[in-house]
Amino acid sequence: MVWATQVHGAAVAVVGRGADEAYGSAGRCLHLGEADALVVAGPGPAAAVLTADCGAVALASPEGVVAAVHAGWRGIVAGVVEEAVQRMRDLGATEVSGALGPCIHPSSYEFSEEDLAPVMDRYGPGVRGRTSEGHPALDLPAAVDAALRRAGVRPADGVDACTAASTRYFSHRARRDAGRQALVVWWSGTASGGPG
Repeated sequence: MVWATQVHGAAVAVVGRGADEAYGSAGRCLHLGEADALVVAGPGPAAAVLTADCGAVALASPEGVVAAVHAGWRGIVAGVVEEAVQRMRDLGATEVSGALGPCIHPSSYEFSEEDLAPVMDRYGPGVRGRTSEGHPALDLPAAVDAALRRAGVRPADGVDACTAASTRYFSHRARRDAGRQALVVWWSGTASGGPG
């Protein structure tokens, strides 16, 4: 498995085809430095990102190019989702599908107008929400959805759960949990008609 230190940016680490021999067969975890998205092409190691309120996005293509994306609000504004999809396409991905894991929802994600402005500038007013008390909030699922659509990604069913509202998931913002959810993606099949 490969993983990276997440820094709420748009950096993407790429593991190319044939990397299964270097990483996967050794049965170890390899740290790839600082990145908020990990792209793996073809059979190889699994890619993992950790979250505790931020969006965890799984991306996949029929050609076997997959990605795990850590999508916090700063990374969303920086374009981490679009950058990950572009790197996948650079490696031969055609149709990319994406699904969002559990993350914080607007009812629990109060946001200042100052911090909300750049997200709205990039993705429009649909990312603005309200907390359960009526305060301005970021609708992180809507922001991720807007980023996926902008990147031309076909949406797939994800996990529509709020990390702050459910004790099934870790939430740094709601409970200062030290634990994190892990989103792990890998490709284990063979592509029909595409690179193998």
